Amino acid sequence: MRIQGKIVDIENRRIFKGEIDLADGKIIAIAEVDHNVDQFILPGFIDAHIHIESSMLVPSEFAKIAVTHGTVATVSDPHEIANVLGADGVAFMIDNGKKTPFKFHFGAPSCVPATTFETAGATIDSEGVRKLLSSPDIYYLAEMMNYPGVIFDDREVHKKLEWARHFGKPIDGHAPGLVGDDLKKYVSAGITTDHECFTYAEAAEKLELGMKVIVREGSAAKNFDALIDLLDENFGNMMFCSDDKHPDDLLLGHINRLCARAVAKGIDVFKVLQVACLNPVSHYGMNVGGLTVGASADFIVVGDLIDFNVLETYIDGKLVAKNGKSFIESVQFDKPNNFAIGPKKIADFEVDATSPKIRVIEALDGQLITNELHLAPKVTDGRLVSDIGNDILKIVVVNRYREVKPAVAFIKNFGLKKGAIAGSVAHDSHNIIAIGVSDDEICAAVNLIIENKGGVCAVDGTNKKVLPLPIAGIISDKDCVETGRLYQEIDAMAKDFGSTLKAPFMTLSFMALLVIPDLKLSDLGLFSGKKFGFQNLNCAP
Repeated sequence: MRIQGKIVDIENRRIFKGEIDLADGKIIAIAEVDHNVDQFILPGFIDAHIHIESSMLVPSEFAKIAVTHGTVATVSDPHEIANVLGADGVAFMIDNGKKTPFKFHFGAPSCVPATTFETAGATIDSEGVRKLLSSPDIYYLAEMMNYPGVIFDDREVHKKLEWARHFGKPIDGHAPGLVGDDLKKYVSAGITTDHECFTYAEAAEKLELGMKVIVREGSAAKNFDALIDLLDENFGNMMFCSDDKHPDDLLLGHINRLCARAVAKGIDVFKVLQVACLNPVSHYGMNVGGLTVGASADFIVVGDLIDFNVLETYIDGKLVAKNGKSFIESVQFDKPNNFAIGPKKIADFEVDATSPKIRVIEALDGQLITNELHLAPKVTDGRLVSDIGNDILKIVVVNRYREVKPAVAFIKNFGLKKGAIAGSVAHDSHNIIAIGVSDDEICAAVNLIIENKGGVCAVDGTNKKVLPLPIAGIISDKDCVETGRLYQEIDAMAKDFGSTLKAPFMTLSFMALLVIPDLKLSDLGLFSGKKFGFQNLNCAP
């Protein structure tokens, strides 16, 4: 097979008219040839850090859409499914990914459970990490979220790091806001990347210490604007990622959109493409070819180097997408799950009023971090209730692995004026999380999730809509189009209820993520990431 176009040689910073010859999945020749073919050939895009589970798709269905946007490979942390199903969940992802012509590079989840301050469905200890890292299907130790454990020399944490070093595999970081001496100790443990930087200064300090900074632009957390100005001088040590990408968002674009935005800011296109196409390959030792003779034929054809409209995508010399149409076929797969509770009662969500002020989670649109507020609650019949007028709504987390009393708190900035929303996508342990204007609406939403053994839903009286997620309670068994359609309908319902958040369900899913400060809610109660401990709902008088 022979393909002509303007060949983009990123390493040598040149573009020339030429043609590429392919055979047996490899590039066998590249030649400069004069022609009138007005298209560009370049290496495929790579997402340098993503949880495939957050797309609510199995890997094979994720791949079908990703290739239409020119993505040929991912660095994938199966942390979410591992927190539900353990090593069996990791094996499910690897097995499914192998059934499709796409280059998934999975890591060994380092924090299952993420903390001891919530209830997960499984545990992967240092011995489990060793077993995973010994496999050729595992390319790195995935994000070490327990940065206090690194800093304060937790023995089990350091055993996991030691095994990664033993097998010569990179260690990914996760340390939002970490700077100064604590950061230096974190880096000295061999941790090489961070995708959690949310300020320019933080990212600059991490780059100066030798870390690779991964610019994240996901469905909820968006750090592109804050960090992109670092790329011009630090392009050799940066990568792009989405981290968490919901299905409706994935339908619109992927890493190609970040390239277009970077070029629109005037950043040199060769620097942008090195970040998007080459740096992950060298850092993680990925099985992805560049545009060199003898390499795997993993490349894309685009219409221009401005919008990066993808015309064709090739993986191992096979045309897997053309003009927005994917040629990757669906495959059969099992539906493992871990859901062990029955319906809840309205009384389970009632809380007595005992203090003039309560701690309230302040959600921030487009951020995973939150603030802690001390506000006067609304009280009805001696109980704390949602205060619609002041946008202080009840939030609950329901343990889905065993029958225990739900945790209840309050949150600001979701904006619901009616109804409730809920989901079993709740990082990292994936218990059920819900927000609503009344206890009966919250209870109805929670029970709809329990009935489906996982999903996301919106409820307003008899008006109910649910996207079932029967795989581990976090992944759909449908394709991206169907999953994205249902998700968009439920997202629209949440916004019709009054939410002004860009991605209310994605933001909701992170309100139980204790490893990102400050105030969050686990199934065990309110937790402060700054104080690193549980907090009473009631403030001291």
